Amino acid sequence: MNELEKLRQKKAHIRAGGGQKGIDNQHSKGKLTARERINLLFDEGTFVELDTFVKHRCTYFGMDKTEAPGDGVVTGYGRVDGRMVYAFAQDFTVLGGSLGEYHAEKIVKVQDAALRNGCPVVGLLDSGGARIQEGVNSLSGFGKIFYRNTISSGVIPQISAIMGPCAGGAVYSPAITDFIYMVDKTSYMYITGPDVIKAVTGETVTHDQLGGAKVHNSRSGVAHFIAENDADCIAQIRNLLSYLPSNNAENPPEYYCTDDLNRSCPELDTIVPDNPNKGYDMYDVIRSLVDDGEILDVQPLYAKNMITCFARMAGRTVGIIANQPKLMAGCLDVNASDKAARFIRRCDAFNIPMLTLVDVPGFLPGTGQEYDGIIRHGAKMLYAYSEATVPKITLIIRKAYGGAYIGMCCRELGADMVFAWPSAEIAVMGAEGAANIVFKREIAAAENPDAKRQEKINEYKEMFNNPYVAASMGYVDDVIEPNESRIRIINALAVCEGKRQSLPAKKHGNIPL
Repeated sequence: MNELEKLRQKKAHIRAGGGQKGIDNQHSKGKLTARERINLLFDEGTFVELDTFVKHRCTYFGMDKTEAPGDGVVTGYGRVDGRMVYAFAQDFTVLGGSLGEYHAEKIVKVQDAALRNGCPVVGLLDSGGARIQEGVNSLSGFGKIFYRNTISSGVIPQISAIMGPCAGGAVYSPAITDFIYMVDKTSYMYITGPDVIKAVTGETVTHDQLGGAKVHNSRSGVAHFIAENDADCIAQIRNLLSYLPSNNAENPPEYYCTDDLNRSCPELDTIVPDNPNKGYDMYDVIRSLVDDGEILDVQPLYAKNMITCFARMAGRTVGIIANQPKLMAGCLDVNASDKAARFIRRCDAFNIPMLTLVDVPGFLPGTGQEYDGIIRHGAKMLYAYSEATVPKITLIIRKAYGGAYIGMCCRELGADMVFAWPSAEIAVMGAEGAANIVFKREIAAAENPDAKRQEKINEYKEMFNNPYVAASMGYVDDVIEPNESRIRIINALAVCEGKRQSLPAKKHGNIPL
């Protein structure tokens, strides 16, 4: 056998991972192997593997006699829709994808290269956790990965896909990254597992109930997307990358727009109900405004009273933050504030202009919200909007009351352009509540208090609960017909395209976490 044949044989052995039995076991669980996932992620024939021959150096507990091809992780780079991307995929067929010293070093090398070359990095996680046989070396490996996740944050997009188990300290790497995908029924993530919880608290819970895809997408807010299977997950990641730049020094890719930039949206003229207490679906507004009605909804199952999504307008990526009047009347609460603040900072980090659609009656009242820190969480939105230097366009559709009006990117938080529909109500509070306070004595003294109250409510509406007072003071740039919203927003984004804004020099701000 010549040297070339030896090389090919060695690579073929490594590519087989844990062998056919391990591969069959992976498939029996409805999961793809690490290399199958890599092949789906990258454009055909473009993946270049790194550190193929790396081995572990552990000699404890019989590890000196244990072979681990690639040390349980496949790393490298390739192209996704023609753009360079780095990735690593943990191989569960090799020692359960457990993270040891050199497994970590392979991941770290990819992270360093991605940061140095300004490329996104995708992590496909499927691991039993820290390799116990390697002790503190495994923990050191996690620390190195977390550090690089943090240093790379806001510089290059970092995407994590949980495609199997992810437990203990391992969960903190994806938690630091920009986006987390989870595969339904085959992935889970948690700090302490069901057995530990049973022993410590007496609670009985399954892996899926504790840390499954649905739990983290709808209840905890840890994850951002849920996929039906591995192939769906990879396809979603490829789609997400199309909305993002490769790094913070670039703009997102621009696509040819087949949707008329001057398209009118007559359906918006009648979308807001006459009854101010009746809801409507903000998704209908969003899909009417954006190119071809297509959006990429981020955290669609979590804090559904707040919508955060990517879309394109005139072929360019825009981040949309919108209240959802169908749920909780679009109120801001603890979870909605967190969801929006994280999305705002993500958009600002990667040069994605923002469109804010406002229909908010206020912050959700109640002792539960106050005890959970709505003041601190709501402040995150104020901070995020104020700090953002990308173009910020705000459209007030209906209610915009009190502190929530401010929190949804008003002029004073740095909105570059503020539009309002004729249905907009911009005030400290709703007319009913305001009349009861401002005209309390007059109403009490009237012969017919109910009639007097209604008279004062109408008076307050005429004076304040409309967009024209704010427009007369310059807080609103223009009151527009709903049907012309797409045209005006695209025009505003175009005029703000060259926006340049610098913040005061500082190490970093102190967001109210």
